[in-house]
Amino acid sequence: MCRVLAFIGPETPLENLLLTPTNSLVNQALDPERHPELQLAGWGFGAWSEHMLKAEDPFLYRRPMAAFYDDNLEHIVPSLQASTMLAHVRAAAYNAEVVMADENCHPFSYAGTPWIVAQNGYLPNWQILQRELLQHCKDDYLKQMKGTTDTEFLYILLLSLLEGDSDEDVQRAVERMVRLIADAMEKLDLPGLTKLKMALVSANRIVGINVGLGLDGETDPSGDWEELRKSEPGSDDFSLSMLLEPMYLLMGRNFDKDTTTYSFETCEEDEATGVIFASEALTDDTDGWSSLEFGQIVFLRNEDGRVTKTVNTLSV
Repeated sequence: MCRVLAFIGPETPLENLLLTPTNSLVNQALDPERHPELQLAGWGFGAWSEHMLKAEDPFLYRRPMAAFYDDNLEHIVPSLQASTMLAHVRAAAYNAEVVMADENCHPFSYAGTPWIVAQNGYLPNWQILQRELLQHCKDDYLKQMKGTTDTEFLYILLLSLLEGDSDEDVQRAVERMVRLIADAMEKLDLPGLTKLKMALVSANRIVGINVGLGLDGETDPSGDWEELRKSEPGSDDFSLSMLLEPMYLLMGRNFDKDTTTYSFETCEEDEATGVIFASEALTDDTDGWSSLEFGQIVFLRNEDGRVTKTVNTLSV
């Protein structure tokens, strides 16, 4: 499946985040350790930096090819640094139905909102579910849709449900989005496993979301994801394991001093100056990584050089 990596902290060279670590996001596209498929359908990143001429807007780069084949990598990325970043490599089915285009690469960024989004997820039958869900989508966002992916539609739906940009507003919107999807599936008799492992990012903020629906569209799927992962790839149990697995966070300081691994200097959480939110723990030594379990949402902020973390349970 897709891979997601988000970062907030001090101004840091993007190559430290995307290229030089052994388990970099680009290397994950070629040699994924935790998933059975290569990520060949495109990649992209959005970044904020105080050194950019439009510091309030994200620098957005997306390209519909495998990241390790992108000849721009060695020319663009080493010239940039950022204090906020969201990056993504896209996995898709290996068939001719997959639309390879810039517009289908994450992260998605629309005018009229501070948020960009990327996800490792899947909404089955989303084109048909629109019969029920479009009524909740705002025209200002719908008219900006250019691609053909479920993630972009989910981005529109989530933005439309936001009543503000506070943590409480975001959590309410996420909870309502999941309930609306479940209701639409039930009404149209289209139940299906729905994985919403999202990173919603704006300058100096990350909202990590780990939620979804079970194989029958239930809002409370359960199971031991590690045991289920032993099943054959493509089976229902294997798919359920990918829904229930956690996402990961690493907090600390002086990450910008390490160019070979995603390794922070260990410190107390209230002394952390940076944080990585990712689809998987990115270092061989997983000490220091914490889990965002299925059914949880995490709010990360960089305020006055310190990163704060709040984890809540979603009510869906």
